[in-house]
Amino acid sequence: MKTRSVRSLTIAALLIAMGILIPMVMPKVVIGPASFTLASHVPVMLAMFFSPMMALAVALGTTFGFLMTTPLIIAARALTHVVFAMIGAIYLKRYPQTVSHPVRFQLFNFVMALIHVLAEVTIVWAFYATGSISGAAIDQNFFGFLFGLLGVGGILHSMIDFTLAFIIAKNLSRLFSVPVFAKAKAQSRTFSEINLEKN
Repeated sequence: MKTRSVRSLTIAALLIAMGILIPMVMPKVVIGPASFTLASHVPVMLAMFFSPMMALAVALGTTFGFLMTTPLIIAARALTHVVFAMIGAIYLKRYPQTVSHPVRFQLFNFVMALIHVLAEVTIVWAFYATGSISGAAIDQNFFGFLFGLLGVGGILHSMIDFTLAFIIAKNLSRLFSVPVFAKAKAQSRTFSEINLEKN
């Protein structure tokens, strides 16, 4: 039990470190309050394959990374990652077989992207509505930006990063136990044994 806790803490610390480092070194495109940093969500999304608590810790830790390297509105958007990370991690813990079915996984990926973007759009709207961004106005262009660039662009960014996280987690699961993949494998064996008994 103690070894497992130390291992989880170590993995969480490494993912947080990656989450802080990625905004500093990876290419990013900043358009208004929108910021698209290559692989910026990967550490949080990787944590989702381990446990809800690790997902929470990494989401909070990576927010700190964005706070150090980007404007407050972008760091606030990063804080919203807690929402999709917790929902996704809890779902994967309950339904680990999702990772064994490509279509089901991509549907899950899309739903996570929608939750992710909805939370971020809400934060951006709140910053604009409260006048926290000087010279910003809520007009027709704002809604085009909010739902076009931030909405559609955010969904694509989220889905690409989650696919990267999935590929990394799947490959890591061949080297050591990644809980969601380990449970999915165990359930597959159980289903296979039941089918063999029936036949």
